[in-house]
This record gives sequence, C-alpha cells and structure tokens, in this order.
Amino acid sequence: MYTEIIGTLKGQDKHFACVVSRFNDFITARLLEGALDCFTRHGGDEKNITVVRVPGSFEIPVTAAKLAKSGKYDAVLCLGAVIRGATPHFDYVAAEAAKGIGQAALDSGVPVIFGVLTTENIEQAVERAGAKSGNKGWDAMISAMEMSDLFGKL
Repeated sequence: MYTEIIGTLKGQDKHFACVVSRFNDFITARLLEGALDCFTRHGGDEKNITVVRVPGSFEIPVTAAKLAKSGKYDAVLCLGAVIRGATPHFDYVAAEAAKGIGQAALDSGVPVIFGVLTTENIEQAVERAGAKSGNKGWDAMISAMEMSDLFGKL
C-alpha cells in the first residue's frame, strides 16, 4: 500500500501575493476578481492578499521571484494576458513569462502559479476571464491553495 499526500483547498491563515499585469487591464482585472472571490469563498481573508501591479506580463517573473524569496507568502499567483497580434512580440513575451514564472518557483521553493492567459484574440481572453470558459484567475487561486497546503505537508 502506498502513502498519498494531497493538498486541500483552504484559504484560512494563508498569505498570497498576486502579481498582476496592467497591460490588458480589462482582462487582468477580471482575473484578479476571480482569484479574490475564490480565496474568500474558501475561507481566506482578503487582508492576507498582497496585490502587486507590474507594467506587463514580461515583468511578472522577476517580481514573482522577489516576492517568493521574501518568505512572506505561501504562494505567488501570476496574472496576465498576452494576446496575439500581427508581430512576433506575442511569442517572445509569452515564452519568457512562462519560463520566468517556472524558474521563480524552482529557485524559491514556493508555489508560483501561472495564471497568464496566452490567447489568439481578445474574444478568447474574455472567455477565459469570466465568460464562457470560467475564470482562470479563480483556477490559479485553486492551484495556489492546493499547492501551499501540499507544501505544508511535505
């Protein structure tokens, strides 16, 4: 028989940081709303959330790394929206955001959650920020709660 360790979804006594891109704020504001709603519905207190605004998704990783290494947070959520345009800019920003967020988690040993939308168009972003496809900010908070609880058990 094996031993299984799993995290539960509870926000009580958890302290999270949310790094939120100001670029595409009409989307990222909804992602943050979803994350905060999820946190409070799972017993968390909004006073235990620190929101840090950065210019764009490219700036999220270095900020997340600094927050994760501070020792103040059980998890760091990264919320942004990179929407494809007519230039390769999308590819560079999306790739570096993903790579940097993953590296921040590995370097700090703290759950750093990828909640950056990478979509082909505005409609897809809107769908993932609270319309047809749910709210990916909510989903990011679910991951943060589960991973922070799991890490407490490891």
